[in-house]
Parts: sequence; C-alpha cells; structure tokens
Amino acid sequence: MDALRIERLDGPFGAAVLDVDLRELDEPLAAALRAAWLEHHVLAFPGQHLGPAELVRAARAFGPIGDDPFLGAMAEHAPVVELVREADEATPLFADVWHSDWSFLDPPPAGTMLHGVEIPPVGGDTLFADQHAGYDALPADLKARIDDLVGIHSARRGYARDGLYDDRDAGRAMAILPSDDALATQRHPLVRRHPETGRPALFCSLAYTIGIEGMDDDESLALLVELLSHATAPEHVLRLRWAPDTVVLWDNRSVLHAATGGYEGHRRVLHRLTIAER
Repeated sequence: MDALRIERLDGPFGAAVLDVDLRELDEPLAAALRAAWLEHHVLAFPGQHLGPAELVRAARAFGPIGDDPFLGAMAEHAPVVELVREADEATPLFADVWHSDWSFLDPPPAGTMLHGVEIPPVGGDTLFADQHAGYDALPADLKARIDDLVGIHSARRGYARDGLYDDRDAGRAMAILPSDDALATQRHPLVRRHPETGRPALFCSLAYTIGIEGMDDDESLALLVELLSHATAPEHVLRLRWAPDTVVLWDNRSVLHAATGGYEGHRRVLHRLTIAER
C-alpha cells in the first residue's frame, strides 16, 4: 500500500485524505485510515462517487453500523439516512446545536459518516469542536471539580413528542420520528476517556445533557454553559466547508459538532450512517 496523502484542514485539527477511493478499501488501507481518524478526529474524503450501498461498505471499515434512533432510514437503502432540506423549507434547522451524536445511548456511537450528495453553492458548513483540547485548556481547579461528575443524557429535548422535532413539525422533508422512547435517560462521565486512545475529553452538550448528578437544574445548567463556552472557543473549532461528493467521517468520542444554515433557496442532501463501537 502506498503512503496515504493527508493534508491538514484549515483549522486546529482535521485532515483531508486525497487520492483514495472509498469503494476500493482493503484491510491495510482501512487500518491506515482508521489510525488517521483517531489522530485527526475529522477526516474529509473529496471526490467520492458513492451509492448508498457503497457508503455502507466504506463505513464498515471503521466499525459496525450503528443505530440512528428517531430518524427514518431510506426505504430501499437502509440503514442509510437521507438528510434532506428543500429549497423552500421553513422548519427549524436540523442539528444546529453543539452535540455528540446520540450521546444518550449506551454505549454512544464511535463515529458518523456523511456523504455530500447535493451541496448548495453557499452555506451549510459543519462546525466541529475538539473536546480533548477543550478539556486540556480548562483551569486546574475546574478540572478537579468535574473529573468525577456524571452527566445525565436524554433525547427528550429534540425527539420527545413535545420536543423540538415533535409531531407538529410539519413540512420537514427528512424523516424525523418523535417517540416516547426519547424520555429515557443514560449516565455518562462528564469527562470521558476515549475507549481507544485513552485521552480525556469533555462529554456533554446542551442538546442531550439534561443534568448533572448531585446538582439542581440551575447549578448543572450553569456548569454546562461554562464548560461548553470553553470547549467551543474559536481556538478549538474547525469549520468544514462541503463540496459535492465529499465524504466526512468524525469521531463522536473526540468532537462536538453543529450544523449551520445560510443556504436558503437551495436544496441540500446528505447521506448518513452511524458507526458503533467495535
């Protein structure tokens, strides 16, 4: 196998992998890409002409295909989820709050893979925030305060029947499936060690962390806001600009991410897969 051609993205982390066709992954190449993924947290693969089945095969090089609760898969291409927003859509923007995908699961997913199928000429960037760097930059006294705390995670704010994407969310092109299952909770350390690298990272968000054990609502919210203001400071953030046929893979154990708008009047389509822990 030739050496990978990897170029750093324009940000504090992340990399583009060039001259690789994800339809032609063999075991040595997959192992090299997985190592690059763990190192850089976010990988972009430009020029990938993948159908849904080929996207599934590529994702399996990084781990088992995971669940996408509350999102409807493509009828003929499950488990691929189609994230589509029509040019004239007026519903709330999907996933525009900092979060780690499905952190309310046990275990949470390792990664997410997105394929840019139809990309607007403007807007629609994805923001990523390095949670290892965010933790490392915390003052020592704040680290000591949070190292043994436990966050309470839930999907209720977004996916309960009275959540943001509830049964009244009419006119949305993509299939969101609110459910009472979103009321369930799951405990995770506020500082979580990466299962493969062992590096500590902040593991919380205002999207899915609904509280902290041993704290009342006001105290836990104040602490979460303080942590997230550190973790999403500009020096920790990568802004990724999409191009058609780009595949982006990120490590949910290392980064938060958030969608952005700015492409009103244009249709946007991405294909998505979740990658579970091995």
